Amino acid sequence: MAGKGIDLNKATLRLEGMSCASCAQTVEKALNKAKGVHQAQVNFAAEKAYVEYESSIIDERKLAEIVRATGYDVKEEREKVILKIGGMTCASCAAAVEKALNKTDGVYEAGVNIASEKGTVEYDPSVLSREDFNEIVTATGYEVVGFEGDETTSSDEEKDLKKVQDAQNKMWGTWVFTIPIILWMIPEMVWGIAWPNMVIFDLGMIILAIPPLFIYGRKTFITAYRAVSHGSANMDVLIAIGTGAAFLTGPAVFFTPIANYAGVSAMIMAFHLTGRYIEETAKGRASQAIKKLLELGAKTATIIVDGEEKEVAIEDVQPGNIMLIKPGEKIPTDGEIVEGKTTVDESMATGESMPIERTIGDEVIGATVNQNGMIKVKATKVGKDTFLSQVVKMVEEAQGTKVPIQEFADRITGIFVPTVLIIAAVTFILWLLFPDIFRSVGFWAQSFLPWVNPTLGVFTLAIFATIAVLVIACPCALGLATPTALMVGSGIGAENGVLIRKGEAIQIMKDVHTIVFDKTGTITKGKPEVTDLVTANGSSEEELLQLAASVESGSEHPLGVAIVNGARDRELELKAIEDFGAVTGKGVKAKIDGKDILVGSRRLMEETGIDPGELENDMIRLEEEAKTAMLVASEDKLLGIVAVADALKEDSVNAIHELKKLGLETAMITGDNERTAKAIAKEVGIDHVVAEVLPDGKVDEVMKLQDEFGIIAMVGDGINDAPALTQANVGIAIGTGTDIAIESSDITLVRGDLSAVITAVKLSRATFRKIKQNLFWAFIYNTIAIPFAILGLLHPVIAEIAMATSSISVITNANMLRRVDVKPSYEQD
Repeated sequence: MAGKGIDLNKATLRLEGMSCASCAQTVEKALNKAKGVHQAQVNFAAEKAYVEYESSIIDERKLAEIVRATGYDVKEEREKVILKIGGMTCASCAAAVEKALNKTDGVYEAGVNIASEKGTVEYDPSVLSREDFNEIVTATGYEVVGFEGDETTSSDEEKDLKKVQDAQNKMWGTWVFTIPIILWMIPEMVWGIAWPNMVIFDLGMIILAIPPLFIYGRKTFITAYRAVSHGSANMDVLIAIGTGAAFLTGPAVFFTPIANYAGVSAMIMAFHLTGRYIEETAKGRASQAIKKLLELGAKTATIIVDGEEKEVAIEDVQPGNIMLIKPGEKIPTDGEIVEGKTTVDESMATGESMPIERTIGDEVIGATVNQNGMIKVKATKVGKDTFLSQVVKMVEEAQGTKVPIQEFADRITGIFVPTVLIIAAVTFILWLLFPDIFRSVGFWAQSFLPWVNPTLGVFTLAIFATIAVLVIACPCALGLATPTALMVGSGIGAENGVLIRKGEAIQIMKDVHTIVFDKTGTITKGKPEVTDLVTANGSSEEELLQLAASVESGSEHPLGVAIVNGARDRELELKAIEDFGAVTGKGVKAKIDGKDILVGSRRLMEETGIDPGELENDMIRLEEEAKTAMLVASEDKLLGIVAVADALKEDSVNAIHELKKLGLETAMITGDNERTAKAIAKEVGIDHVVAEVLPDGKVDEVMKLQDEFGIIAMVGDGINDAPALTQANVGIAIGTGTDIAIESSDITLVRGDLSAVITAVKLSRATFRKIKQNLFWAFIYNTIAIPFAILGLLHPVIAEIAMATSSISVITNANMLRRVDVKPSYEQD
């Protein structure tokens, strides 16, 4: 854990050269050892490293150097931008701006020319935006007056497409030579006929195997060499040794009594590269959530400048710009409607299929679709601050986190390849030492396994078994099992308004016993209204409400705001107040015309020496109606009760009912008195109630619930409930619309209603199921196949097919998550 005051930065490094989970382990270990790195996690499926580091000790350049020192590479996405800088007068000015730019994380190189008053910056667009350069230059006392000469690199999508195309080319190139090998080998394998003779047959196998191994498969050998030279071993090491050993039997056949497996080496490489191609394609599907999200954004915006419409690139929209959005157009960026009324399709953000009515003063989300009215929107957030950018950032961070079960898989993959090398060596030795025992197994199996031939030489059989062990045991599927499921699951969540911010929440969620809800703004709408006025001791309803509202005008509490709004609705004039004070969890007090006025609970009255007993029956009645009743007193005399009710959200009852059907218990924490709280709980069907909780007591109550029920999840608004959300085993924050930057939660719900909680539960369970299934399939292949390979019953080519199939099946299974229906059942009717 970082200590207080330590400035931690986060970096995402795009990695190149990794071929299996062992590579990821090597890079992760190296990064975590580095001084200043607090935590590093490498996601093999996403080919990214997520690093949390202390910027005063280490920076992104040094992190990249560490990665390169392990034998892998960091893909630097570079964009070049030319800044027109105003206010510079001498070389010192230029030097100051240049220094500020160069020490910024994400800047690769910056140079400032005082003569041209321009700065040329090469930077990582995933870390910085144009708006950031404005801030950096302004902080040094100068200003950016414009941009020009902008050059950009190809997009992620184009790069991914290139990777798939490259893998496809290698695959087909290998098969061009491997298919003739197979056709040539069939007569020799089935009828023992080496056409036209044995010497030419053996030479042909060697010559045809050279391109698959050393042209199309050369990257496998290069990567293997890098891994070994840096003291690690990965999947490519196993493939390189296996195919290399098989190929060497070709030339050796002319000098020793050994079978020629040169053709087999080409077949292994062909299936290996085919698996790689299918894997790249499937991985692309697994990570397409972020691409889909990014594609949602508008490319241009129409802004109003001096009364005229002007179309600009989305990057040029600034906060405060007034944008004109016509029916059917995407809303370019987050903003507030200043003119017009419409309905907006917000499904991309919330998963909610029904359009939402929006009018003047309402916030709208960038990339959502304006449906049927022309509106003018003031841009409030642009670039990396927009809702869409925040969602992308959250999804990327979630995909970079690890589920606890993955630590188990990581520990295994960390020792797997060295262990396999030892097993392969032991297999070779055992075959040489005890050939008769192994041959007896071969004689038993040759009747139903046509490739088993125990009559071959011992050395040949030993090599055959050793190559099979090396090839079948690659831990690739094991490394892909968790991250691919997490990538798909987090992507589906984002599409449905559920942002899984921490991977471990997926695993913990399956064991949650009770879901605890904050009441206000979670179960209820958080917009209470005055419902009843009960007068006493000669006061009138107008006087009662006027005094209560006047005192509450000094408060920002939702109940106080409701009372003030109630008085304004009745056109009552609020009185001037003095000496306002809030009594935490009990009420408020102030002086009006020299008199002490109190508004609050029984406890507040009793502590001030006022007996609330005369209105007790009315208090009980109102509280049993699920209303919050507040006593009002002037000096030492009760004036009456102001009752306020907060309406339930439309789907609260259905959502609580469905959560129970999913096997979960429910609880509610509220500051309301017990009678009101129980009335609300009864109305929605909640099992357990914790009432009269002061704001600073929520954490203690969550701890008590954990002691009583075990693992709990808490649902709250993410701001007032931040400490309690952190204390809960899983914190679920309800964000609404654009307000989603909630750091205290493990899961953030974009929608304000409780149906999203059901989606979160269903998605977490489905994702973890896929993780478990993937790990099972990844383990089962190796567990079953390695003993067969040791015994010489597994042909190396079939071993390679099985290994490739295991990786493909794991990724395909993860993509099957898309078929899971995570919507609440009552939304499907």
